Amino acid sequence: MQPQTTPQVPSINQDKGFRIWWKLLRPHTLSAAFIPVTIGTVLALNDGSIKLSIFIAMLIASILIQAATNMFNEYFDYKRGLDNESSVGIGGAIVRNGIKAQTVLNLAIIFLSIATVIGIYICIMSTWWIALIGIICMAAGYFYTGGPIPIAYTPFGELVAGFFMGTVIILIAYFIQTETLSFTIFLFSVPIAILVGAILTANNIRDLDGDKENGRKTLAILLGRKNSICFLALLFIASYIITLILVFSGVATSWSLIVFLSIPKAISAVKQFIGKVRPIEMMPAMKATAQTNVQFGFLLALGLFIGHYM
Repeated sequence: MQPQTTPQVPSINQDKGFRIWWKLLRPHTLSAAFIPVTIGTVLALNDGSIKLSIFIAMLIASILIQAATNMFNEYFDYKRGLDNESSVGIGGAIVRNGIKAQTVLNLAIIFLSIATVIGIYICIMSTWWIALIGIICMAAGYFYTGGPIPIAYTPFGELVAGFFMGTVIILIAYFIQTETLSFTIFLFSVPIAILVGAILTANNIRDLDGDKENGRKTLAILLGRKNSICFLALLFIASYIITLILVFSGVATSWSLIVFLSIPKAISAVKQFIGKVRPIEMMPAMKATAQTNVQFGFLLALGLFIGHYM
């Protein structure tokens, strides 16, 4: 496949340019970095005190790694010819807005470099074992859409994204504050990991037809559109059921039940996928899925925080 050339586009004003760069970061996915760090830190607070500087450092590093992953996604989708001028969503900035592919790749590398420097500070303040885990996380971000067999093009995209952006980040955020781990912390990470996977499922449902034409083998393609929507609903249900189990087993306080306030948004996400076949029609459903992740994660963190002081 011949690489595409960046199309010539009219110059853009500053406001429009800012919006393009903001969309390139794919801000709706950054909650997948912010929420786990916050939850891991609040869990650490419940088991003692926390260092605010480490929390802020971990938060910035995680957001940078997620943003870099998004840019690798943008770059490699362009290089493989998956993005074009008619692409729907916030991807495709290279072909639609005239941003140079090399610029996007360079930015991703810069973000990872800054995250690495921040990671060194975190290691100094905690343990150097974090360096190894950080390298693995950054490698996962690259190979998600890079490399000979991108993870995003396989049925394992949701699993890998959920594990690294949900479970691993929560465990790291907790560990750098306490230098301990427990199975309980892992249990708290499971619903968040599931909801991170839900964001990827929603994205793959929207892109199902285009991905199939370009040879991808995502889980949504294997399940089919109707079954994928049912799978998305099951992911939401599983997150709430697991939280309920944590509360009734005494692992979490009853304050964690406030996550159920996010159920209407989850229902809205599923309903807005039903009967839709055009990618543009499914954008509101994708947004609702990301908002469910944010609401659920924020409410869980809030519930854990209130439970600590009540």
